[in-house]
Amino acid sequence: MSDVKQSGQLFDLAKAAMSQAYVPYSHFTVGAAILTASGELYSGCNVENASYPEGTCAEAGAIAAMVRDGETQIKEIYVMGEGDALVTPCGGCRQRIREFSSADTMIHICGPEGVRKSLTMNELLPFSFGPENLV
Repeated sequence: MSDVKQSGQLFDLAKAAMSQAYVPYSHFTVGAAILTASGELYSGCNVENASYPEGTCAEAGAIAAMVRDGETQIKEIYVMGEGDALVTPCGGCRQRIREFSSADTMIHICGPEGVRKSLTMNELLPFSFGPENLV
């Protein structure tokens, strides 16, 4: 599959996930789509609950699905939200993404119209703490 086709597929997957978000409190939908190193695709949406703000981020949902299937390496992740500002992963999700990434993993920050900014893992979370710090 070409990189362009794969990028479009990931964008569409993040957008579809965003449309399924359960956000009765914030009304702020977020979707995420992951491409693993082996070529598998996963997605997730944010899910809120009555014990707001205790919910699940879109990135966390996509990562959980990925890990459930035995995948452990994120090649690219698309994160999509609405509004004028960049909808970047929260601090906790930056660390979650880092756990399964390399320094070169690409994080694409999107709005419904397209990719707004692309960053490597090191650009998104410089000087990060990861599994290799525990050895």
